[in-house]
Amino acid sequence: MSSLRSDPSSSSRVHPEPVLVDHFDRLPDSLLLLIFNRIADVKALGRCGVVSRRFHHLVPQVDAVLVRVDCVISDDENCSPVLSDKARNPLASFFHALLGNIMKPLQVLGLFSGAKRAQLGPSSSSSLAVGSECDGEMDQGGVTHHSPTQVLKNFNEIRFLRIELPSGELGIDGGILLKWRADFGSTLDNCVILGASSVVRPGPFKNLVGFENGADAGCANDDNGSIPESFYTNGGLKLRVVWTISSLIAASARHYLLQPIIAEHKTLDSLVLTDADGQGVLCMNRDQLEELRVKPLSASSASKRTLVPALNMRLWYAPHLELPDGVVLKGATLVAIRPSEQSGLKDMADGSWISTAFEEPYGTAVRMLVKRRTYCLEMNSF
Repeated sequence: MSSLRSDPSSSSRVHPEPVLVDHFDRLPDSLLLLIFNRIADVKALGRCGVVSRRFHHLVPQVDAVLVRVDCVISDDENCSPVLSDKARNPLASFFHALLGNIMKPLQVLGLFSGAKRAQLGPSSSSSLAVGSECDGEMDQGGVTHHSPTQVLKNFNEIRFLRIELPSGELGIDGGILLKWRADFGSTLDNCVILGASSVVRPGPFKNLVGFENGADAGCANDDNGSIPESFYTNGGLKLRVVWTISSLIAASARHYLLQPIIAEHKTLDSLVLTDADGQGVLCMNRDQLEELRVKPLSASSASKRTLVPALNMRLWYAPHLELPDGVVLKGATLVAIRPSEQSGLKDMADGSWISTAFEEPYGTAVRMLVKRRTYCLEMNSF
């Protein structure tokens, strides 16, 4: 039986350690930037930026950023709904909205201009929460140090910026449908508002969202394409005026508070300010952004918002509007708005900016409404 002997040469042999390859280092910067642009969310990008030195260098170069404003905490819990079907005085509700519900979500945007706390009036106050505040981490002033303006200062090449509020400005009661879209340059370019007093969903047990108020009740049987006489006498027209003015105030307040961001980020091609409810959308393209930088906006003397110019409005109304998918809009109303000085332009007549204002199914509702009789109104600057 042979004995086993160890080879002296084998014991002294040195084996090289395997080389660890970081596969991310093999990805080109252009591909990483494409991934970061798909991520877009500013919080997620912030986390990516602390992964490595390379990521920290690349993240500020992304050109598409989404900023989600987390929450607004109000101390005023007694604010009644704004646009209630049951409201006896819609105009009184509007003024209450101006001081209350409209302003509360907009306090978050006040952070854009560096304000740590905005005043709602002598009888109300609020604490604003963005980011870590919602998790209970607040400084002594009750406001996080990481405001949207401060976060965006880290980005040098933003082209597409989307900001999302936690909710719409208009507190709507009873399931009223109200959506608006506004385009701004240095002032309002156009605004489209779609509203309905109630929405009926199709199904074996039809889901009635909202209660048909006195302004629209009983009008479905009197639909000859014209607005029924009862629309003028039972508060229907007043309610639509409230919807219109409230939407314009919300849009002009959003526009006013975006000034610092627009001034600082000159690479912007598109800016969209929306809300998680999908209630209102403010849009600005590259030409409109540049117009605001060159021509300062006119501010309202009454509040911190852009002055709304004198307007020409077109209104379409249907007591009962059934969409192809079976959804029924009761008291459906469409309002298309342009400044009076632009009323003679060709694009006011073609209506393409009206029909493309909303996504489906509301785009279909708009196209159905514009086929009905048109009513023209005017509104002074405010």
